[in-house]
Amino acid sequence: MINLKNKVTIITGASKGIGEACAYEMGKAGAKIVISSRNEASLAEVAQRFENEGITVAFFACNTGNEAEIRALCAFAVEKFGTIDIVVNNAATNPVFGPIEDTEIRSFDKIMDVNVKGPFLLATLALPYMKANGSGSIINISSVEGTSPSEGLGIYGVSKAALIQLTKSLAMEWGKYNIRVNAICPGLIQTKFSEALWKNEAILKTALRRIPLNRVGQSDEIANLVTFLASDAASYCTGSIINADGGYLL
Repeated sequence: MINLKNKVTIITGASKGIGEACAYEMGKAGAKIVISSRNEASLAEVAQRFENEGITVAFFACNTGNEAEIRALCAFAVEKFGTIDIVVNNAATNPVFGPIEDTEIRSFDKIMDVNVKGPFLLATLALPYMKANGSGSIINISSVEGTSPSEGLGIYGVSKAALIQLTKSLAMEWGKYNIRVNAICPGLIQTKFSEALWKNEAILKTALRRIPLNRVGQSDEIANLVTFLASDAASYCTGSIINADGGYLL
């Protein structure tokens, strides 16, 4: 049942890490993929590799903290493939690490713009196409920080908690359109985004003590879950907040 044949899918933050892994797995499942991030050169490289494996892919550089660029991304996807069936809101930022009181307002705004406002806008822009199709799937990549905050990641955690609530609210309101909205809360995943954590021996050792599986997760482990939620195999799942954290939140 993991079949996404011809489903037009937008994935943000897709030039590396979890986003790239999601694009690959969903593309191999038959989806037509639009990958996006701020780095056009990296997107072009990823797209070429995917095309070499028979994946239908297009790329569009976009800062998901910028409204005009998000609107342009949606317009590009529709112009290229005709509609939008699936959205994976993966792009995120965290420019600060330290006490909440040291967070500058411009950093606060950037975190909220990219991590909350961007997913909200992309989802609402995709809504008319999903309604017209009679179905749709939106997957938001939140974080364990959205339910169990860690010291030094305060405002990032606040943004991810907001994304969880956005997921639930959209699921409640859009279920009548047969649009499913779910969120995944990854734990410590071995990506460039989190390398400050897993490359720090002391932090990693402390984290692993709380993880029953006793290891760092990999991007493809999140991508497999995203692909499932996007497919008809998860047709009765909406408003779900799924932890993919090796047991960290037990």
